[in-house]
Amino acid sequence: MTVSGSVRQLASADFPTRWGRFRIYGFEGVFGEGPNRRKEEVVALVMGDVTSSPPLVRIHSQCLTGDVFGSLRCDCRQQLEMALSMIADLGAGVLLYEQQEGRGIGLMAKLQAYELQDAGLDTVEANERLGFKADHRAFTLPAEVLKALGIHEVRLLSNNPDKLAALELAGVKVVERVPCEVAPSTHAEDYLKTKKEKLGHLFTSR
Repeated sequence: MTVSGSVRQLASADFPTRWGRFRIYGFEGVFGEGPNRRKEEVVALVMGDVTSSPPLVRIHSQCLTGDVFGSLRCDCRQQLEMALSMIADLGAGVLLYEQQEGRGIGLMAKLQAYELQDAGLDTVEANERLGFKADHRAFTLPAEVLKALGIHEVRLLSNNPDKLAALELAGVKVVERVPCEVAPSTHAEDYLKTKKEKLGHLFTSR
């Protein structure tokens, strides 16, 4: 068991997948003080040499509906599979999988947001109607995990400027932002439009 600041490595194991052989790590982080103190968990899939040069890194937030059930309301599963495929093609890289369902509001609230979206609200409006921020996620833990793995410079596979800013703020240099763009389902068009217009996500093809 290793310790890096407020982050603990809890597990490490060999992890063969259909994309190739990874090492899977389990990390736990504790953040905040007093009543705001919270515990977070993240899984890291690591392939190849990730310390001799800046590795390709994807920070992926858990999406049960997309990742597991193949929902067409979002592009999450496509992005997840794209990231694993790109890492495998390069022979090295890291995928960090965070338990931040529904941009951090949780599964049941996410399903309630779906219901509001069916009534005409976009993803941001639905979250706010439920009393949440547009995006409740924080990316402190992924940055600390990267540092615990000995990684201080990355090529970040993301369209989200907040992830880039969070890594830089935590002392992990982003030497390149690699677009994570997939061909969306027609069901996800409004979702992606809201990402771009209200959350500032960066798309080269939209």
